Amino acid sequence: MIIAGVDEAGRGPLAGPVVSAAVILNPQSNLRGLNDSKKLSVNKRKLLSKEIKIHSVSWAIGIATAQEIDDINILRASLLSMERAIKNLSEVPEKVIVDGQYTPEIDVPCEAIIRGDAIEKSIMAASILAKVERDKIMVKLDRKYPNYRFGQHKGYPTKLHMEALNEFGPCSEHRQSFKPIKNYLT
Repeated sequence: MIIAGVDEAGRGPLAGPVVSAAVILNPQSNLRGLNDSKKLSVNKRKLLSKEIKIHSVSWAIGIATAQEIDDINILRASLLSMERAIKNLSEVPEKVIVDGQYTPEIDVPCEAIIRGDAIEKSIMAASILAKVERDKIMVKLDRKYPNYRFGQHKGYPTKLHMEALNEFGPCSEHRQSFKPIKNYLT
């Protein structure tokens, strides 16, 4: 059975997109070191990301923008990014397994697995690809909006990020529907 693992990165930040990845692992390849992306160093994630892309049957990324997050809410935007990732796969999976408790509404059987990124290798792989891709996007946004230092905190509500918001207010990449950002807009 062709199974795609799916996970997202970026539900909690105050800025930037939510990014999902879908991965169909090659059952013959023996990728070592897979784990939940949050448990891996930046360098280990980058190395594994390259290996996953080389040794997977198919992989794809799906993105929902900060504007889409504001328009439809973070949960729906996460599911939309997952749907986009699945639709971007070069192979059509027979089943999709998703980290968490919700699945996108697609024409393929889906199963939500709580803590799937710690259990299922294809979800671990998707977790890594999503995190690496989102980090790349935030580094690009850092060049566009250097005052916010997105490259350092990736949009999460760190002290550094909150100091920048206090000084400069939000930019167009900030999620206006998120409470801390709403406070700056009222």
